[in-house]
Amino acid sequence: QVQLVESGGGLVQAGGSLRLSCAASGGGFAITTMAWYRQAPTKQRELVAVVSGVGSTNYASSVKGRFAISRDNAKNTVYLQMNSLKLEDTAVYYCNADAIETDTGSYATYWGQGTQVTVSL
Repeated sequence: QVQLVESGGGLVQAGGSLRLSCAASGGGFAITTMAWYRQAPTKQRELVAVVSGVGSTNYASSVKGRFAISRDNAKNTVYLQMNSLKLEDTAVYYCNADAIETDTGSYATYWGQGTQVTVSL
């Protein structure tokens, strides 16, 4: 079982920056892809950014050039640096990790509990 714990959300003015962190814990697994999703009120959850096990990244067009995803494999931690924040970035941000259970070889996906990011004028 993998537990994901997010931190770093909060209230920020438009144009400001925030850095989200998500640490994975638990034994008997190997993390592969890690990602950040977000869900704004009345909207569906959407992919923000993803990073593979070897560091390849991909971003939603709405955040490209402003957000940067990175990971520390030694710490099983993924980060999301968010710059030039806009009102429309306001949402609950969720960490996601795909993992292989080492004893069974089966894949599973895990979610964090979410962290609120609010961008104000």
